Amino acid sequence: MTTGVPGLTELWSRFENWLAEHAPGDYGSLRQGCPGGDIKRLEDGLGFSLHEDVRTTLELHNGVTIRRASTEPGAFLLGYSLLDVDGILEAHRDLVSMVEDAREEGEEDLVVGCIADTQWVPLAQNISGDLLFVDHRHHHSGEIGEMSFGDSEYRMLWPRMDLMLVDLCDSVETGAPVTSVPRVPALYEGRMLEWHIRPPQQVS
Repeated sequence: MTTGVPGLTELWSRFENWLAEHAPGDYGSLRQGCPGGDIKRLEDGLGFSLHEDVRTTLELHNGVTIRRASTEPGAFLLGYSLLDVDGILEAHRDLVSMVEDAREEGEEDLVVGCIADTQWVPLAQNISGDLLFVDHRHHHSGEIGEMSFGDSEYRMLWPRMDLMLVDLCDSVETGAPVTSVPRVPALYEGRMLEWHIRPPQQVS
């Protein structure tokens, strides 16, 4: 843990407190924490142990209420909605299927570690099916990646979840852009958080 960076539970609390005050719809979409038995079921389904950041997050909140439309709250993570245990398992099965299909078709080099990997654990999903995930590969353990369908390769956004939350908290509290994406926060109808693509800087 980098000196000066608060713990993950404290950072989630900071972010949730901001949502409760400014985006009550998003705050209300958060579900209760996940019982230990469900976390064990998730690890059994994945076939490996969860990174502590994922475990901590699930213990705090087992995802959010499923969104049926873009005007419904719950997509406060850069437009992505936290997944519950069943959602993680379903999204991970899709990644595994992509890897298996690529291997059968001899396209492993174009897919594995680029747009899908069996060691990626989905954290959140947007309404189009794109994913934020926590990398569980040995040399990338704990990294936050973004996988968008149509892109030829994923993007590593943060080296750790605590740094992601520091950036998100700083952004919503000050209105500054999240520079790793880059997107800027905006409130919709005073009830939910949206993230708008930051326009390119004008060169004077």
